[in-house]
Amino acid sequence: MIIATVSTLKANTPTTRRRSLITMGDTQPSLLPLFVWLSPAFPVGGFAYSHGLEWAVETRAIHDAASLARWIEPWFKQGVLRNEAILLSLGWRAAMARDPHGFSALNALALALSSSQELHLETSQQGSAFIAAARAAWPFADLTLFDDCLEEEIAYPLALGLFAAGHKIAANVLIAAFVLAFCGNLVAAVQKLGIIGQADAQTLLAHWRGKAEALAIFAETAQEADLGTCSYFADIASMRHETQYSRLFRS
Repeated sequence: MIIATVSTLKANTPTTRRRSLITMGDTQPSLLPLFVWLSPAFPVGGFAYSHGLEWAVETRAIHDAASLARWIEPWFKQGVLRNEAILLSLGWRAAMARDPHGFSALNALALALSSSQELHLETSQQGSAFIAAARAAWPFADLTLFDDCLEEEIAYPLALGLFAAGHKIAANVLIAAFVLAFCGNLVAAVQKLGIIGQADAQTLLAHWRGKAEALAIFAETAQEADLGTCSYFADIASMRHETQYSRLFRS
């Protein structure tokens, strides 16, 4: 028979367990800000952008879940998802190194890599909106070092990387979460266009989890020389969307 002592019982009370969790949160960086920042409710306006998918739907290049998967999956290795993951990682590293000059140069590069006017608008508008909301609600000690950077247009992954570094969120978790959230926004756009339903959307996102984690592992140590895309259809879709007659999205 096992006899529980008074001290053992006391150690297992809800109050004590709660205190141990709070202590853990005090000594280790929390991932909770990511749940807020990458939520559709965070005011960056991600719902307004489709990254050219609206044109692909209009032309029937995307017409079901399978064709959506064929359109997006190459982006993990040679498209926007790869580039955004690398930029996020590089921005996080510059912020962790407290290097505003390097951060600013990287931001200029990120904006210049936009392959169309709409994609420049997409990243810069979301980046600026993220900074405005996070600066007010989620400040951190070294934020003032980057004040000059934040007076300019800022690419969305750079904005997120800055605050994630400021809150000491690990790069690999940050990148994987960002990539999957990016995919979630793309899938949601196609849902709004009536091409897929909720079941297909969640199946795709669950399937892409492993790809997001693999990309995060690569991007965590990637360098500027690794930047580059080869996704011509996506670039053309974005450019054609600029003159599409009837549009629900801004990109």
